[in-house]
Amino acid sequence: MPRHSPASRAPGAAPARGKPHTVRIIGGDWKRTPLQVLDLDGLRPTPDRVRETLFNWLGQRLDGWRCLDLFAGTGALGFEAASRGAGRVLMVERNAKAARQLRDIQARLSAQAVEVVEADGLRLSAGLPPGSFDVVFLDPPFGEPSVLARALESAAPLVSHHGYLYVESAAALELAQVAALAGWRIERQGKAGAVHYHLLQRENDE
Repeated sequence: MPRHSPASRAPGAAPARGKPHTVRIIGGDWKRTPLQVLDLDGLRPTPDRVRETLFNWLGQRLDGWRCLDLFAGTGALGFEAASRGAGRVLMVERNAKAARQLRDIQARLSAQAVEVVEADGLRLSAGLPPGSFDVVFLDPPFGEPSVLARALESAAPLVSHHGYLYVESAAALELAQVAALAGWRIERQGKAGAVHYHLLQRENDE
């Protein structure tokens, strides 16, 4: 759900530069907590209504889940997961200013389950153990199909058996055209403005 990480600003999705803007945590322990959106090129947080839909799909509570937000940006997806009981939330953000803000929010919320790493998500994911996360959130830069393809290739093996892969993109995913998603199916999908969002599981996960 950066930014220099989730995604490039979709048409009409970002406020005018210089104007304050926030999103809010939708549910859980920190419900209604505002998260500031920094005035950074490419910073595009997952909208409130999309996150609400996503966590309706996932079942509201994520107690004990291991979560990876590979392009964390504002932290909207990762902090939402932590608010709903996730046992571990690894947020990866390569922009130093955005990563610093994530750590500030983490400290303010005393979010002990959250770990913020300032790094390139694609490089870091290559060193993570296969099957180590119950849900991986992918919101890579819009307008860069090669980044999305590489992110899918890196992230798919990290999802545990029966786990989920959540993907935001500028166009609807065509699984047959993405080699990394062979053996996966789209469980749910939707569109909000310029954002297409998808929840995926492996074909054999019933």
